[in-house]
Amino acid sequence: MTFTEMLQAVRAAPRSVVIPTSWAQGRASFGGLVAAAAYEAMRAVTQEGRPVRSLAITFVGPVEVEVPVSFEAEALREGRSVSQVFCRAVQNGQVVALVQGSFGESRSSSVEVENLPPPGFREPEHCQELPFIRKLMPAFTQHIAMRWARGHMPFSSSREVEMGGWMRFRGDGVADASLEVSHLLALIDAWPPATLPHLKSPAPSSSLTWTVEFIQPQPQMPVDGWCQYRATIEHARDGYGHIAAHCWAPDGRLLAISRQTATIFG
Repeated sequence: MTFTEMLQAVRAAPRSVVIPTSWAQGRASFGGLVAAAAYEAMRAVTQEGRPVRSLAITFVGPVEVEVPVSFEAEALREGRSVSQVFCRAVQNGQVVALVQGSFGESRSSSVEVENLPPPGFREPEHCQELPFIRKLMPAFTQHIAMRWARGHMPFSSSREVEMGGWMRFRGDGVADASLEVSHLLALIDAWPPATLPHLKSPAPSSSLTWTVEFIQPQPQMPVDGWCQYRATIEHARDGYGHIAAHCWAPDGRLLAISRQTATIFG
């Protein structure tokens, strides 16, 4: 089942979907797909013409693959220009994810600051790609290509605080589609936590909370085009890492700002 087909399933009522094993991340479903599905459910109950400005995501528990999960969204408040929306993902009668989102129209303002410039990575063809090796790599990585331009691979005993490179969807039947917020959520969350390269051997790690802010308006670009991603560890201790990240379009326009609290079991 392609990413596009998954989104179409959530857009149709009832907003429920069965995530196949090809989108697994260890013992659970890929978190970026869960966040994207929740966003689609929230967008459906939001006033027309209000793009998403931020999403705050809490992964309460693992979302099982091959088991129906429903996305229950409601508008908490519709203001003059901003909508506050909430969504819960429910599986087997239990809440597995919570998402709070702010959707807002543009307004006139005298404040205007250009975005941070992109990191200036080498071109994707000159960067090392994270290979998909069945049974060794998370299943979902067969759908998303990531090429390292800064930092080291997971479990390499690195001590660098920055990690990043290029990312895009692989074939997956999306060549003619345009990049949407849902795709961007999956791309950003595809990267492992920037703390994983500090480990010397494989150990579990997962997102506890994740906040993403979106720069509007989002540019028109193909979903299989390359985007740049750079993450920085701001602090890590006692099994928790705090990571800030940015995502840029190929032309240098800032697309999103991400913050993540990751758990580390190693």
